[in-house]
Amino acid sequence: MEYVKFGNTGTDVSRICLGAMGFGDTEKWTHKWVLDEERSRPVIKKALDLGINFFDTANIYSMGESEKILGRALKDYAKRDDIVLATKVHQTMRSGRPNSGGLSRKEIMSEIDQSLKRLETDYVDLYIIHRWDYDTPIEETMEALHDVVKSGKSRYIGASAMYAWQFQKAQRVAERNGWTKFVSMQNHYNMIYREEEREMIPFCRDEKIAITPYSPLASGRLTRDWSETTLRSETDMVQHSKYDSMMKADQGIVERLAEVANNHGVTRDKIALAWLLNKDQVVAPIIGAQKESHLESAVAALNIQLTPDEMNYLEELYIPHPVVGALPKPKFNK
Repeated sequence: MEYVKFGNTGTDVSRICLGAMGFGDTEKWTHKWVLDEERSRPVIKKALDLGINFFDTANIYSMGESEKILGRALKDYAKRDDIVLATKVHQTMRSGRPNSGGLSRKEIMSEIDQSLKRLETDYVDLYIIHRWDYDTPIEETMEALHDVVKSGKSRYIGASAMYAWQFQKAQRVAERNGWTKFVSMQNHYNMIYREEEREMIPFCRDEKIAITPYSPLASGRLTRDWSETTLRSETDMVQHSKYDSMMKADQGIVERLAEVANNHGVTRDKIALAWLLNKDQVVAPIIGAQKESHLESAVAALNIQLTPDEMNYLEELYIPHPVVGALPKPKFNK
């Protein structure tokens, strides 16, 4: 395993992060392909055995069940100080009730305590805002996150899936007030979705902010022929909403990916991850592994070196895509 500094911090993280969205309860989550606790634990244990020390979850994943499963497994299999643990806040946890969801001070202070309880830990290493909140002043959000850090409940803060201007605004608000700034951006970034290269990634590079891409394999679409199906590809409506509209344009990229993988004698996922790992500021892609073999394959990608010609060959067919991930400002009927 390789370890690198987490952006402009002194913390070391593995170059592969295990994402825990796929661990949970199908009765509490819209995704019907998630693994229950019994099937999740061997995957988490395998990650640790491979040297992965970076784990990512969120309060919303299976309505808290992901945090519970991950927390219990890490408590059983690892020492807390050896782990870099991240969770997130934003989505509604109590549907239909006021003060549920968003990034108000009330919500952040409540949800960090609930997450810590489910994770069975006194602190997280990284507390991430899952999306932008148009209904809460960013000053309120950033001061609350600063207080979470100063209280010892999180070591750092990060953000996920927003427009670059929003991320920049949050950083400047924190800077002007002497509050804790974000050290990471968990954004939607892979070989068939590269809109982040326009503004977000250059900003993160300039500010030395760690990038931890989610959906690095495009929900599996970079791992196989599109004629092949899995339970996830058949039932994951989020996957369809992210990628179906550009399938025709992306087909050539996927075919080139298969060609390069064949030339290297490896599976496609390794080339897709090697491509990401070759990008500036990408610290650790978030791998949503559901089998031990998925993790073994991901770690093997660290040993693959792509030439500049191969990188260009994989990239040159890309065309602009609709933005997927950042939330647009809600439109209300007047």
